[in-house]
Amino acid sequence: MSLTAHQLIGLLVDPGSFVSWDDPVTTEPRDAEYRASLTRARERTGIDEAVVTGIGRIGGGQAALIASEFGFLGGSIGVATAERITRAVEQATAARLPLIALPVSGGTRMQEGSAAFLCMLRITAAVQAHRAAGLPYLTYLRNPTMGGVFASWGTLGHLVFAQPGARLGFLGPRVYEELRGVQLPADVQRAETLAERGLVDAVVAPEELREVLRRSLSVLTRRALPSPSPSSSSVPPAPVPPTPAERPDAWEAVLRTRHPDRPGTRELLRRTTEELVLLDSPGGRDGALVRALAVLDGQPAVVVGQQRRAGAQERPFTAADLRSVRRTARFAEQLGLPLVTVVDTAGAELSVQAELDGVAVEIAHCLTTLLSLRTPVLAVLLGQGSGGGALALLPADRVLAADNAWLAPLPPEGASAIVHRDGSHAPELARAQGIGAHDLAAVGLVDTVIPELPDAADEPAAFCARLGHAVSTALATLTATPTSERLAARTTRHRRLGDLVV
Repeated sequence: MSLTAHQLIGLLVDPGSFVSWDDPVTTEPRDAEYRASLTRARERTGIDEAVVTGIGRIGGGQAALIASEFGFLGGSIGVATAERITRAVEQATAARLPLIALPVSGGTRMQEGSAAFLCMLRITAAVQAHRAAGLPYLTYLRNPTMGGVFASWGTLGHLVFAQPGARLGFLGPRVYEELRGVQLPADVQRAETLAERGLVDAVVAPEELREVLRRSLSVLTRRALPSPSPSSSSVPPAPVPPTPAERPDAWEAVLRTRHPDRPGTRELLRRTTEELVLLDSPGGRDGALVRALAVLDGQPAVVVGQQRRAGAQERPFTAADLRSVRRTARFAEQLGLPLVTVVDTAGAELSVQAELDGVAVEIAHCLTTLLSLRTPVLAVLLGQGSGGGALALLPADRVLAADNAWLAPLPPEGASAIVHRDGSHAPELARAQGIGAHDLAAVGLVDTVIPELPDAADEPAAFCARLGHAVSTALATLTATPTSERLAARTTRHRRLGDLVV
């Protein structure tokens, strides 16, 4: 059985903390049949409209809430409903509160026609003003969320969560069948299908939603510490930089980054964060993209990273992954949070479908998005850095690199195939092309090289601790730098990339 609006709010907020913002509805429609429908809905649900709004605490932090009631005319949105939602959004914005929307709706209320339909613009304008104020807006799509609600305020969340098995879509199945003469496939509008395509950030059961919201808001509303705590016992000692003779051989480094036991983005996050919310990405949790909200040694951040493997299989970076990176980067900017990108990929997808999906175009748009982002950007070259798929995540204010990490236009075998028409010259090309972390530091890309002693696969915990500390230290420095100064330095940095540093 579906939860009512008040039941769901009761699951989410601290006991006794919810305070309603709703004024009684005072207007009544002229149509007698519609008036009778409203009366029956009020008697059945005990509320006067299809939405409940108010303020409550979630884990001690205050948040505004808007919850639809499906039992009230299918949660449909009429003019009075829209006005209540709009006022709640405006009140949350004025009070500088994070806002959580919990829609469940068949869409626009047909009894009110175009007047109600146009109110989606009213709600959306208020939501946009809330987002523009740098305030978190999170949505939880319940079963069902359809039509104009789905196509406006329901899916505009910085984070969009969804109920398992929920039907989510623009066109209802009965309308589709009437217009098309065939049934809509059942799985097209399922929450899980949308999550696999990167349209929903996570599928979350109602009983788990409170904790997900608490952790999400803990990151999204946290202010960065001035610097990581120097007294923390988890901070490793500063390593001694290697001499040129001690630096990894380029070909050996390439082979090390392909080791199946080498820690990837997910392991790095799990070992180094004190607060972590893993989000879904195109391809699901086994896909090539990792997205997360994280706190590292007191520093909140939004993370997008590449996961080079799923089991024994290398995962190419897709056009959908790149679109998801751009969306994530933009919401980090809106909320004033730094963005951390983690590069570890065998490259972008190479296929007919990738060409049709515009993977090269998406790489270009990813580059421009990150270059123009006003929020701090920190890139981590964790392992493999092959081709445009790696380059897309490297525009940043600062770049950290693991000792064995590398970056090249193609894997050495591919470069050998072009230059020598076979792959046997890969080791010598790896050494000649300047692809290693220390070579990349010499041409201005890498700012700090994180030692591996001798290989991250041999010491995953210690390596992740060193890298995590370097990330939090760099974030503290970047967030403390005035925006104008940081952006000017970013421009200068990228103007000089490729020049040998002497």
